[in-house]
Amino acid sequence: MKTSVVIVCAGNSTRMGGVNKILLPLGDRKVIGVTMQAFQACESVAEIIIVARENDIPAIKAEAEAAGITKLADCAVGGATRQESVINGIKKISKETGLVAVHDGARPLVKPEHIEKVIKDASVFGGATLGVPVKDTIKTVDGGLITDTPPRSSLYITQTPQIFKRNLYFEGIDFALEHGLDFTDDCQLVEAIGGKVAMTVGDYTNIKITTPEDIDIAEVLLRQR
Repeated sequence: MKTSVVIVCAGNSTRMGGVNKILLPLGDRKVIGVTMQAFQACESVAEIIIVARENDIPAIKAEAEAAGITKLADCAVGGATRQESVINGIKKISKETGLVAVHDGARPLVKPEHIEKVIKDASVFGGATLGVPVKDTIKTVDGGLITDTPPRSSLYITQTPQIFKRNLYFEGIDFALEHGLDFTDDCQLVEAIGGKVAMTVGDYTNIKITTPEDIDIAEVLLRQR
């Protein structure tokens, strides 16, 4: 089943002090280059669509060429919200696509073997996301006071990619648009229409680069591979 990957990197990088994190150096490449290389290495991935700020697209295309990315099919300009950005990318995917994968451009350390695992689970269940069990005890808080302690065994940190069968995901998008809903997580689109989403366990190195110290951590993790 053909898989199209939409890599979203259209944010404002406010927690990076305005510095565009996807164009920061990481190892021998830029962050977005390392991210694209992970999907380039997956046999199940047929094409990559990048969603970014318009003025970043030339630099991303140049990085793709320098990184040897042959699966980059197109680029789209981001919207006002993450959901809008993803939809702009979805409009660019091939008509032959059977599975749609959405990934954060700022998660460059995702492993190809984990991507393939999520693709396999999505093809079985209809949807799947990469994630890991939480390590800490989680509390729910209201007004500064603890109200509950959910059992840790049932809590997972959700990562990306999040992958869905095309028709199921499109149904979720239609539902969200019809009801004026704007989700920050693609699984929510499918959950909202009662679809099943499998949790595919990955590992804790699939970090999202959000703050300046994250790029230093990513450098260390990359060197350890």
